[in-house]
Amino acid sequence: MKKLESTLPNMFIVLTLIALVSASALAVTNFKTAPILEELARQRRIQAVAQVVPDFDNAPTEESFFSADDPAIEIFPATLGGEPVGYAVQSISNNAYSGSIELMVGFDREGAVTGLSILRHQETPGLGARITEEEFRSGFVGLRPADQPVAVTGDGGTVDAITAATISTRAVTEAVQRGWKALEGGIR
Repeated sequence: MKKLESTLPNMFIVLTLIALVSASALAVTNFKTAPILEELARQRRIQAVAQVVPDFDNAPTEESFFSADDPAIEIFPATLGGEPVGYAVQSISNNAYSGSIELMVGFDREGAVTGLSILRHQETPGLGARITEEEFRSGFVGLRPADQPVAVTGDGGTVDAITAATISTRAVTEAVQRGWKALEGGIR
């Protein structure tokens, strides 16, 4: 086979072909994996809702709606025998140490936190990533944002900050408070 001469047009043609093949491979991979990733995200939301609200017999993920006050917040109503028992609220804070923190927080009918599940974060392993630990998350259960804003103790709240991860802790408290405000505006 004859070797191509190393000219600018030949280099351009070869690089263009390589780019087209690479882009095509990425497009095919994305096309094949997108439905799988969507289903995994849906299953993760279903599990998170079940984790953070009291027993229910409806399908909150199929009855969810977005807050009119804050369109980034999705609310999942939980009912038992047709009566509301609580709400799961998917909230987010963009003020974390390493990006954003997305979480699901549960509230009972009286507005008390019933559970907290971290859906997504990029916090530092061993420090900010400790927001996923049960010991930290359980500290939110029973808090009533309507009575006292959810905040770390240094900011006048009752949530103990994770040592060396105050920014991550504040981001979680912000997301919980944001979720409550969206719920309060959309439900009450």
